[in-house]
Amino acid sequence: MNNDVTQVLSAIENGDRQAAAELLPLVYEELRRLASSKMKQEKAGLTLQPTALVHEAFMRLVGGEDKQQWEGRGHFFAAAAEAMRRILIDNARRRGRDKRGGDFVRHELGDDCAIAKPDDLEDLLSLDEALTKLADEDPQLVKLVELRYFTGMTIDETAEVLGVSPRTTKRNWAYARAWLQNEMSDAGGS
Repeated sequence: MNNDVTQVLSAIENGDRQAAAELLPLVYEELRRLASSKMKQEKAGLTLQPTALVHEAFMRLVGGEDKQQWEGRGHFFAAAAEAMRRILIDNARRRGRDKRGGDFVRHELGDDCAIAKPDDLEDLLSLDEALTKLADEDPQLVKLVELRYFTGMTIDETAEVLGVSPRTTKRNWAYARAWLQNEMSDAGGS
């Protein structure tokens, strides 16, 4: 299947508009699983459903007029993680317009990827700001966080997508969590 995905991504890159229709069945279940793992923490009725998140992310990735450049399956799933992040952040901002203020609750960073609860708009927006700052320092760490937090990938899955060892991924994940926790604590105290 990995080879099929790579071939279809190559066809899309070469301008084959029908290849996008072939791609969705190949990646849908994995994208749906990733979206479901992230969305299971959401309050019912308040946000996107996993299926809607997958479809919107997919459309952002292959539905535009711009020709996409995919370096393979890992690059595609990294882009999917970033698209899901953007969609969730945009959705949180839309919801937040109606809910300015409220109780701000900080959550500890743990190995279970709990950087911020998706239903806590302020934490999600604070996380996005921290990730934007981290991108200036280390864009690869941002990709790791997007894959782990926004798609719920395991250490091994993330390592495969990023093309590094699980040990390196685990070490970088620990660093990224600590960096984000520090940044979000500083932002909350300001």
